[in-house]
Amino acid sequence: MKYCPQCTSTLTDTVIDGEARIACAAECGFVFWDNPTPVVAVVVETPDGIVLAHNKAWPEGMFSIITGFLERGETPEQCALRETAEELGLQGNKAEFIGFELFDGRGVGGQIFNQLIIGFYVYAEGEIRLDENELDQAKTISREKIKGWNSATGKILQRWIDSLAH
Repeated sequence: MKYCPQCTSTLTDTVIDGEARIACAAECGFVFWDNPTPVVAVVVETPDGIVLAHNKAWPEGMFSIITGFLERGETPEQCALRETAEELGLQGNKAEFIGFELFDGRGVGGQIFNQLIIGFYVYAEGEIRLDENELDQAKTISREKIKGWNSATGKILQRWIDSLAH
């Protein structure tokens, strides 16, 4: 972002409350706060196991749990059930909160992210039908064999796995 969306003046680096921010040079009051975007991550379990999916934009062999952006007027629980239905064609009845993680860094392809990942568990049944606009592969892994990984979604999955032992 180069220009103020309120008055079209140039944006400049400014220190506000001890933090580096981008603000309007004309001092119209606009500040780009760069708040995290809420994203829901869903551990979807079917009778066959935990579903992992491959996004078409990712490198071959990279799979993850289901994720999606929280929409206006939607609760995180509703988002978890909606994403399960949209991306996998599966219906769940209840979304159980797992926890949250921050994703503040670079993703696949170097894109910079600032997201709050809100994790849920959904049990769903039916035949997997992938959202072909976004996903091209899915696989299921049994509870006994699934493991987390070192990213926000992997940590959400690991929290869920750890909760099973309690």
